[in-house]
Amino acid sequence: MNQLQNISRSTTIDGKEISIQTGTLAKQAGGSCTIHLGGTVVLSTATVAKNAKEVNFIPLTVEYRERTYAAGKIPGGFFKREARARDKETIYARCTDRPIRPMFPDGWNRETMIYNLLVSHDLQNDAGPLSITGASMSLLLSEAPIKDAIAGVRIGRVAETGKFILFPTLDERETLDLEMMIAGKKGAILMVEGGCAQVSEEVILQALEIGLKAIGELCDLQDKVVAEAVANGRVIEKAVVKAPSYPEPVNAFILEKARPLVQKHLRAGYRTKLELPTRLKEVRTLLEAEVVEKAKTDAAWLGQEKHVSGIIHDLEGEEGRKLIVHEKVRPDGRKPEDIRAISIKVGALPCTHGSVVFTRGETQALVVATLGTPGDMQVMDELEGEYKDRFMLHYNFPGYSVSEVKPERGPGRREIGHGTLAKRALVSLLPDEEDFAYTMRIVSDILESNGSSSMASVCGGSLALFDAGVPLKAACAGVAMGLMMEDGKYTVISDIAGLEDHVGDMDFKVAGTKNGITALQMDIKIEGLTLAIMKEALAQANRGRMHILGKMDEAMASPRPELSPLAPRLIKVMIPTDKIGMLIGPGGKNIRRIQEEYAVELNVEDDGSVFIGGVDALAVAQAKAEVEGMTAEPEIGKIYKGRIVSIVEFGAFVEIMPGREGLLHVSQMDVKRVEKVSDLFKENDEVEVKVLEVSKEGKVRLSRKAVIAPGS
Repeated sequence: MNQLQNISRSTTIDGKEISIQTGTLAKQAGGSCTIHLGGTVVLSTATVAKNAKEVNFIPLTVEYRERTYAAGKIPGGFFKREARARDKETIYARCTDRPIRPMFPDGWNRETMIYNLLVSHDLQNDAGPLSITGASMSLLLSEAPIKDAIAGVRIGRVAETGKFILFPTLDERETLDLEMMIAGKKGAILMVEGGCAQVSEEVILQALEIGLKAIGELCDLQDKVVAEAVANGRVIEKAVVKAPSYPEPVNAFILEKARPLVQKHLRAGYRTKLELPTRLKEVRTLLEAEVVEKAKTDAAWLGQEKHVSGIIHDLEGEEGRKLIVHEKVRPDGRKPEDIRAISIKVGALPCTHGSVVFTRGETQALVVATLGTPGDMQVMDELEGEYKDRFMLHYNFPGYSVSEVKPERGPGRREIGHGTLAKRALVSLLPDEEDFAYTMRIVSDILESNGSSSMASVCGGSLALFDAGVPLKAACAGVAMGLMMEDGKYTVISDIAGLEDHVGDMDFKVAGTKNGITALQMDIKIEGLTLAIMKEALAQANRGRMHILGKMDEAMASPRPELSPLAPRLIKVMIPTDKIGMLIGPGGKNIRRIQEEYAVELNVEDDGSVFIGGVDALAVAQAKAEVEGMTAEPEIGKIYKGRIVSIVEFGAFVEIMPGREGLLHVSQMDVKRVEKVSDLFKENDEVEVKVLEVSKEGKVRLSRKAVIAPGS
């Protein structure tokens, strides 16, 4: 493939210029480009391996990485270099992978890698959607068998005005009640990932329509770059993909023998996850044995038993589609809109703050909510700056949940993605931080899985917070929608499981409350969905969500009126900002003393907010009183019991409140003349004094005489 001359093309979308440049950087990659929005630049590359592999899946790897130099920063930590991918990088890699994967034809078996690198960041324009467009551009310029351009956009809606914004800046994103990343090709949607603040299905469809139009413009831009490259002599030789097929006569033999058996088992209405695969495995074993038997008398059949499994797998998908699309019956006996049986146990664990076991069919999640103090917040160090996150949701998917032996190696991409989706569904429903300053962590341990475990985590997370006494704005539930297409017809199905998840054309997760949608995520295995199908899926998801919310209401309709007795008690105190240093003390001496004396935790914010948390409500109240006493201003005319901290020739300095001293002049010590201060007092003596004056500089003048002889 010859070298590409330098090409630069741009388009303007919603007043923002997006440009693509190629032919300058990473020229030894199969295809490469940079994509620019403001000062944000993403370098995208696509590379295809020379040799094919014997695999039955698309061997595609997608990476998204951010260099700290992009924002003029040096990485933290001991090694001072970027390490493993952060959660944000993982999410953006997934958002690029999901729309691109279905664009590869069946049978593609050469390893393909997309690498998106953020090399410049203006701290306003997001690189996520640019990575999708850049990956597509690089693939179009490479030998990868991708012919249609795809693109990514981010769209938001301003909460106050209802105005939609394409590619909102970081500042604009603070004002949104809806934010989605959408990927697609001309006229069809491939991927959706977003969160909202209880918006309607109609608003979602409006956003999708606007986003799809912008996607078309970005696809046109890519087509122009390809056309200019070809016009300049670039030869783009697309790899030829041979559609997977099975040799005869084994293919016809297996189809004839297996079809009635597969149809029989698909219509049996098996309710357990393993029953249908077990029966189909028996069919495979039976037919493999027959092929081996034939090979004993006919050499043409030698080794052909290796194709039996693949033929039956394809037949399973084909017959499953026909059953659902034409007969409106699902392999487990349900109708298209039926939701599996739901059972809920709230307060499942005795020593946790909030817990629930949420079971839907054969999907079961143990979800636990834990409350902490502001000191438990997670510090997030992103290119855009450091911030603290008061809400965490961690999703775990152990091997035993699907009857597998799998080593524990920390969260993978799928676990990070599912946890992020469930968090997005709940975060807009949390009480305002001013009213509820607790740090909240939800852990969802999947105990059993047969589809839609992330949505079980949403349902369980909502109920676990209710159980802990967190005043959520509303209960939240989620449902996973599927799609089966066959002969130009389609059927949308609710609460997908088993075969539907494995061979279906769509996995569309929608979460929300009775008032609206809070999160959605869509993946597909076909080359795009129309808005009409999306509209039908959203309407059906709404009905499914209402059914699930009804079941949740039966278990627990609202948050507990009081926090869990096991949760820490948290009080907020406001102090003057100029008192922060005094509260903390030299080297943290004062704050450590309070924490140790009362067994509490103190967190001091720059605005003067002091959060006092502890398991003992009385100790928290006592610590609060001490903090208030330490930081209060002396009141003129008020009598204080103080302690003499030092004696000087002209008087004594008295500590009237923690860290605050005043001068008790010798003339104000007694009604009669005091010749020598040490004759009357010594250090650490307690004395009652009255505040006479507080100067502008904060100096305090005290009197003992005004206490013992008020009129003198």
